[in-house]
Amino acid sequence: MNTLALRPRGLLARHTPLSHRSSFSPRSALAFPQPPPLTAAPAAALCAALGTAFTAVLRRVLQPPRMELRIDVNQPDDSIEAELDILHGRLHRPGDALHTCTRLPALLPGLVFHHREADGEHYVYVEDVAHGRLAGYTVFNRLIEVDRRTDRHVRSPHSKYAPAYQSRGIASAVYDWALGCGVCLVSGARQSAGAHALWHALARRHSLRWVALRAKRMHDLGASIPSAQAAELDTRMILLGHGWTDTRLRSLGLLYPAAEAANEKMRRRA
Repeated sequence: MNTLALRPRGLLARHTPLSHRSSFSPRSALAFPQPPPLTAAPAAALCAALGTAFTAVLRRVLQPPRMELRIDVNQPDDSIEAELDILHGRLHRPGDALHTCTRLPALLPGLVFHHREADGEHYVYVEDVAHGRLAGYTVFNRLIEVDRRTDRHVRSPHSKYAPAYQSRGIASAVYDWALGCGVCLVSGARQSAGAHALWHALARRHSLRWVALRAKRMHDLGASIPSAQAAELDTRMILLGHGWTDTRLRSLGLLYPAAEAANEKMRRRA
């Protein structure tokens, strides 16, 4: 099987002390008005209200965040274009790390695909040579949410393409290349609407499942799940690379039963 190699203040304030002549008496007209003393009942009510508010804030801090919709990534086009211009210059600058990229076989006509690997992460830069510009790039990141054994086989792809090159199947071709090399792709915590659509398009020719990333493990949630469960931050999609099945993942200890994910979730809430 052709497999892509994956390696594993301070605050300074000026203070001038007041002399005894400039100090204010609590009864002075310049003093802040003093609130009336609280009686026992209002004081108890205030303490109860503050306690409830504090508990609510503490609960939000300690519990993992939940989002109803995680398709919310939308980077301005101007910033993408500026970044691509810089990367294109580095690609052709001798001595730069990007200048050492190797070329991949032509995945699409009229475009050149440059590849480099750094610290186990893979970068694919797509160049439009005829127009002298970078169409965009995809990086296959390592996941901090999985253990070392799983890290050898999965990556999380993230792409940036100029508006003129979007919806032309470029990112899809790059993802297909990685999947064909035997890499399993796991979606990120958040996606753009375009990336979300891309994943479902790839699912027409690659096996897609839902997993929960908990306790450094992937837990199998099945081929389809309720929308409420899909909205949870640790729920992700996984596209299985060439040669992989859910059965093989389980046999190698890379995919765990959903029941363990549920138990881990209850333990964290407790």
